[in-house]
Amino acid sequence: MRNRVYLRWIAPIFALGLVTGCAVNPVTGESQLSLIPESQEWAMGAEQYVPTQQTQGGQFYLDPELSVYVREVGQKLAAVSDRPDMPYEFVVLNNSVPNAWALPSGKIAINRGLLVELEDEAQLASVLGHEIVHAAARHSVQRMQTGMILNAGMAGVGMAVADSEWAQMVMGGAAMGAQLALAQYGQGDELESDHYGIRYMVEAGYDPMAAVELQQLFVEMSEGQQSNYLASLFSTHPPSQARVNRNLELARELGTGGYRGREVFQKRLAFLKSRQPAYDAYDEAVKQVQADNLEGALASVNKAIKLESGEAMFYALRGQLKEAMDKPAAAAEDFDKAVSLYPEMFRYRLQRGLNAYARNDLARARTDLTEANRVVPTAIGYLRLGDIAARENRRDDAIAFYSTAAEAGGPVGEEARKKLAKLSQN
Repeated sequence: MRNRVYLRWIAPIFALGLVTGCAVNPVTGESQLSLIPESQEWAMGAEQYVPTQQTQGGQFYLDPELSVYVREVGQKLAAVSDRPDMPYEFVVLNNSVPNAWALPSGKIAINRGLLVELEDEAQLASVLGHEIVHAAARHSVQRMQTGMILNAGMAGVGMAVADSEWAQMVMGGAAMGAQLALAQYGQGDELESDHYGIRYMVEAGYDPMAAVELQQLFVEMSEGQQSNYLASLFSTHPPSQARVNRNLELARELGTGGYRGREVFQKRLAFLKSRQPAYDAYDEAVKQVQADNLEGALASVNKAIKLESGEAMFYALRGQLKEAMDKPAAAAEDFDKAVSLYPEMFRYRLQRGLNAYARNDLARARTDLTEANRVVPTAIGYLRLGDIAARENRRDDAIAFYSTAAEAGGPVGEEARKKLAKLSQN
């Protein structure tokens, strides 16, 4: 499946390459290579937006008004951008890493972990303006074209999902979207996004000094004790004092002053900040898991649940801990809770499906794994669907599932290839 998705995009692109050469960058007005037409750019962004969100934690659903607010700020900036006609979308992701990203056609996300580091609406506008330029100037499309040219003939797109247990198992468009969202921009792209993002801010009425403050914040964070934790942000948006100085120079040239919106921003962030202790406890639980301290992790995640009982990711982690403690039935209850709170999230259905398979509940496993793969295809999902089909004597289905899982690397792909070979011999 991963190969088919890649070839689906690459075949028409290289065909177009025979007749398509340079185009004008819609932001800078400079000539640039263009192998991907706008219609295909928009289709890629639309198709990959939801799967990419889900590989990065899914939506922060506890406070829908926060997403509305971020969307309103984003649309103000999009309206004054060089491509105001793009189908922009903005979403808040349930991820503690301070990061933001943009997919082709203006599909933009900002993590709650970055929102809590900001002080006012102008700083938020700086983040969103920067990402809008990445989309409007087709930076991710340019990186995609360059990668395709350098890797012509390769049937695969690689994987760049940081800190994810499913990183080596996600397949198809979700893998491509994650790669585009998290791959590093070149220095030129970053400086271009800084420059025009500040101009968009000023055009929308915001104080450009907020962009200077934001870059200074990133420099300080990158030099602090949190640098390892912030690797995702700084690999995709590397900060530097030089960028701070350039932003300061442009801000002074354009004229400082403008809307800051501190009061309204703090009001809109009040709920999220009130729940920060719960997410701190969850993050501590994850650290304890990484240190093989399951009891400590369980204590921390229980604290998180006590502080915020409506967060699905807390129950999902507790379910995993209970499975590791050989309590599959108790784990199933937590996975049920996670799915009930956020039924659209692929990972919770995948975890519940795998748990159901281990407990020999094939009907539940088949339903959940199928639904999980519909949103974000995974190699482990296809492998277990193949196992279920084989146990139910659905040989053709089993071959199809194993064949797809076999395209993955690592132990899952190897297991699928062995089972496929054995099945083919019978």
